[in-house]
Amino acid sequence: MPSDPLWTSTQARTLIERRAPGGLVRMGRVQRGWRQADLGGRLGCSAATVSRLETRCRVADLELLRQAAHTVGVPSHVLTEALGITGTGVLAATRVAPDGPCDAEEDPMRRRTLLAAAGAAVPAHLLLGVDDALAGTPEPSGRTSSFDSQLADARALFDGGRHAELAGKLPGLLGDGHLAARSRTELGYARLSVSYTLASQLLSKLGRYQQARLTADRSITYADLSGSALVAAAAARELAIVLRHQDQPAAAQRLMLKAAEDVESTGLTTSAQAAAYAQMLCTTSYTAAVAGDRHQALAMIQEAHRAGRRLPQQAPEGRLFPLTGAAVDLYAVGVHWALGDAGAALEAGRNLRPEQFATAERRSRMHTDLARAWWQLGKPEQTATELLAAARVSPGEVRDRSSIGQIIADLSARHPRTAGVRELTAVVSGAPGGQASHRPG
Repeated sequence: MPSDPLWTSTQARTLIERRAPGGLVRMGRVQRGWRQADLGGRLGCSAATVSRLETRCRVADLELLRQAAHTVGVPSHVLTEALGITGTGVLAATRVAPDGPCDAEEDPMRRRTLLAAAGAAVPAHLLLGVDDALAGTPEPSGRTSSFDSQLADARALFDGGRHAELAGKLPGLLGDGHLAARSRTELGYARLSVSYTLASQLLSKLGRYQQARLTADRSITYADLSGSALVAAAAARELAIVLRHQDQPAAAQRLMLKAAEDVESTGLTTSAQAAAYAQMLCTTSYTAAVAGDRHQALAMIQEAHRAGRRLPQQAPEGRLFPLTGAAVDLYAVGVHWALGDAGAALEAGRNLRPEQFATAERRSRMHTDLARAWWQLGKPEQTATELLAAARVSPGEVRDRSSIGQIIADLSARHPRTAGVRELTAVVSGAPGGQASHRPG
């Protein structure tokens, strides 16, 4: 029971029942005698943004709402109840403000047309199933295996680049996660948060950023309830990745710097905490590089290298952040590529070998990141060689990522006679014989 009677008042209960968390923020602000500009100054936004946050019925920026509520003293359990977490721990559907006109986003024919266009990567009916699951509280799968084993199986599908299979299992996994969270224990909330984090990872990889934003927001909500700094860091990382893809690099950088500080405040007394800290630095570095902040990007990747000295050569199984020293080197490849320095990217990756990475997803990612650097350097032969190697390890990493598909399309248009280009085109198109052959080396 909260100590402040404000949050048990009739006004507060009415706002909770109306699912109006912005109204709760206004209550807390007024109680402190603050103007909207005063709260905006503390949040780093304008008074107009605070006004929209307090008055809109639909949650457009869950992270900003959480920060505002914390700043004005809204208890976390009051906020989560207003967001739709009921006594059974179930979160009602939240919506992210659409990028375009509302009628276009909601039109079923347009939605199915867009999904059909994405169907070359993952069948449209599986994507529709994920969308339907996110529209409300997903139904439990009815599986008898433990939730932890289901989560491990789902993670293995992601790590293996088996994106269509994972999309098919996601609705049931999320439904089982909600069922487990009815225990209202920190562990139950942590498991549900990790499930939404995995969903966000898949959706981001498939380029479905609006849905990825929704799942990342939910992951953060449940991470807060879990009380776990590492679960919260994982959720923050996924939201930052989505923000980066939604052309909000400054917001992504702020989020990652805060996540790194929160993990560092644990004291980094365990190997898992050290790995989480290094991961936050890596993601912060890459986010800064994409934003063109060269100084920040290089400083963060250097700090990540220092933190990475404590990491094992192979991460323990089941670790939330399975980062290794080689993985930090791979991030450095991406950072230098994003800064436009292909030569430095290739130098950073010159000692990388596939056997340093435990999963097909990471091994394939090593090849695609090196391919991007070779392409940036204007070397089509080396680009095709790396992409073929990636496709042999995990075809999904090549076929399902639009940025890699664009490189292959450009290769095909500009260098159609380069060895391997026709085979790569077949992999992306899903044509018969499109599976890259497994050759030695």
